[in-house]
Amino acid sequence: METAAALLAVTFSGLAILHLYWAAGGTFGVEAALPAVDGSPVFTPGRTATVGVAGILGSFAVIALILGVETDSTAILMPYAVFSGFAIGTVLVLRAVGEFRYVGFFKRVKNSRFAVYDSWLFSPFCILAGGAFLVLAATRT
Repeated sequence: METAAALLAVTFSGLAILHLYWAAGGTFGVEAALPAVDGSPVFTPGRTATVGVAGILGSFAVIALILGVETDSTAILMPYAVFSGFAIGTVLVLRAVGEFRYVGFFKRVKNSRFAVYDSWLFSPFCILAGGAFLVLAATRT
């Protein structure tokens, strides 16, 4: 297994578990994870949406694993994983660029706890993870 694929799988599995923790009512880190204006979150995701995000992040981990292992058992899934890897990589890079208001490197609202974490952790992670997905997908074509 490629190291990049393993790191992606572990990281996205951890993020999926964190989202399940939040869906179950956990509060650790929530303030840093949601964009805010004047101390109030821009949006408050419900339990169903949070579980949905956990499922998406978990599927990212599975796709990274498929991309990282080339065996007879993954061969049939590889074309779908390659397409998904390119899609995930593109979405993550676009997430890092942001929507120019609350999220991403080019956000205008910069005076919240989320904004600091986004600039120094979330967006750089998205660039690195997105790039890793793009490289993994490209090596499997």
